[in-house]
Amino acid sequence: MPAERTLPLAADLPDRLARRLAEPLPGRAAQRGFAPELAYGRHHAPPPAAARQAAVVAMLYPVGDQWRMPLILRPQKMRDHAGQVALPGGMLERGESPEMAALREWREEVGHDPAGCTVLGRLSQLYVFNSNFHVTPIVAVSSERPVFQVNALEVAELIETPLAELIDERSLGRHTIERGSLQFDAPHFTLSGHCVWGATCLILAELRAVLQEAIGIERPIGSERR
Repeated sequence: MPAERTLPLAADLPDRLARRLAEPLPGRAAQRGFAPELAYGRHHAPPPAAARQAAVVAMLYPVGDQWRMPLILRPQKMRDHAGQVALPGGMLERGESPEMAALREWREEVGHDPAGCTVLGRLSQLYVFNSNFHVTPIVAVSSERPVFQVNALEVAELIETPLAELIDERSLGRHTIERGSLQFDAPHFTLSGHCVWGATCLILAELRAVLQEAIGIERPIGSERR
């Protein structure tokens, strides 16, 4: 990875993030400009009573002198969001909190025991209108790189993404999506060679803003070349 796309490991990053996540979240302000065309703000609308409650987890962990976060590529045969890049997660079961569900799904999808992981806080909830999910994003940290054993039924590929790429301005882009006769423009992150758009893009946009504030980055990586 080029030097300008690295984010040096800071031992106090989890503490900084936890403190920032305990404060009011940027929410829609951080996500402005990251929603696809034709969304019409529906991601931020009150969810219907029949919305399915779900949770996802952004799990941070150190590798060498860098922080990373795994994304997953959903198999093409899945009912919801097939072939898309997402954070590990899924629906809440009866009696579960979002944190409990996110860590259970983490274990089921990537095969790592979350017992040694620490939840740092939540990001803003998001309504995914295409699949009727009301999603609570959880931010957590593992003190070491997880030993992954992915569930091939739910994960086509595990994508270990450097956090530096999320902050790098050059990871931002736009693409055109075709659905039958319909075409629309969608912002995206390019992370580890994968296009990340839609609800996951919105979640990562807020994580990006919170992360920048937590570590005091005033000028994002790569901004000098834009």
